[in-house]
Amino acid sequence: MFPIKVTQPSYSRPVVTVALIVVNILVFLQQISLDPYSLHQYIADYGLRPNPHYFHFVNILTAMFVHAGWLHVGGNMLFLWVFGGNVEDILGHGKFLLFYLLCGVAATLVQIGADPLSTVPMVGASGAIAGVMGAYLVKFPRSRVEMLFFFFFIFRFDIPAWFMLAYWFAIQLMGGLGATNAAQGGTAFFAHVGGFIAGIVLVNVMGARDRFARRRDLSW
Repeated sequence: MFPIKVTQPSYSRPVVTVALIVVNILVFLQQISLDPYSLHQYIADYGLRPNPHYFHFVNILTAMFVHAGWLHVGGNMLFLWVFGGNVEDILGHGKFLLFYLLCGVAATLVQIGADPLSTVPMVGASGAIAGVMGAYLVKFPRSRVEMLFFFFFIFRFDIPAWFMLAYWFAIQLMGGLGATNAAQGGTAFFAHVGGFIAGIVLVNVMGARDRFARRRDLSW
């Protein structure tokens, strides 16, 4: 089950959202062009390993654009496409890019705090995208999200954005609290939690563009 679109219209072109998707896909295409040994080294070099012996600040940024596989990059880019346009719409292009990167940084720092000795490379845009989802929950709770569900047959249905996003956050939080040592690999649940909360905070701190600030769809 995954989202495919939202009912809330955008009033500007999501140029930064599209650019981020393009950059992530281009980086992934570069990754899959590598032989297995080079790919392993690539992820080690550009992913982020929290352990102080391997930690480099620049990797906080580079890790946001590296992905572990087609499903990983495809799922992340789908969520960014579905929710990014509306958030970019209200923040403006430049502010949205800064917002996205700050959410990614916050997500990474929270995951590091949860498992500071891990040597497993953290990769993926999901922490930054979780921030976009947190902002969407605050600004567009009354929007509806159209979902695609596979179970023998394909079903399409829509649910309130606030419900879908709150449910997603609860799953990430429970996953983080119930996870074993993150050094074993797998999903960086606390990065999702940290990014989501950062998005809620930052979208309020940064504020909507003046001409969107009083739009009725920005409140409960």
